[in-house]
Amino acid sequence: MNASLKYGVSALLLIGVLVLALWPFLDQPQRRGVLTAGSIALPVQVAAFSVLVRYREGNRFLAAWAGGMVLRVLVVVLTAVVVIQTATPSGTATLLALAGFFFALLLLEPLHLRRGSENAA
Repeated sequence: MNASLKYGVSALLLIGVLVLALWPFLDQPQRRGVLTAGSIALPVQVAAFSVLVRYREGNRFLAAWAGGMVLRVLVVVLTAVVVIQTATPSGTATLLALAGFFFALLLLEPLHLRRGSENAA
């Protein structure tokens, strides 16, 4: 199994655990917002990680890392614009969960990058 797929599975499990932990404390619109945030964060995060893995060796690593950070910021800003424009009742929960998911998933990246580089060596 390649590093991106392993990361994707780990990311999906982490989002699932976080959603289950939050679930009892949320009302129905907030639950929808948290699920929406998870469905936005997961593919963005896996795509950014895949680019990072591809350029793990060499001079392009920093550019791939910075590009992934810019992508995440743009996704949060775009989501905020959509939430504001549509006056979504779950907007606050969506934006907080999106930022939280991105942060938690970023913490997974070094574990999978290190594991992948050990296997490659």
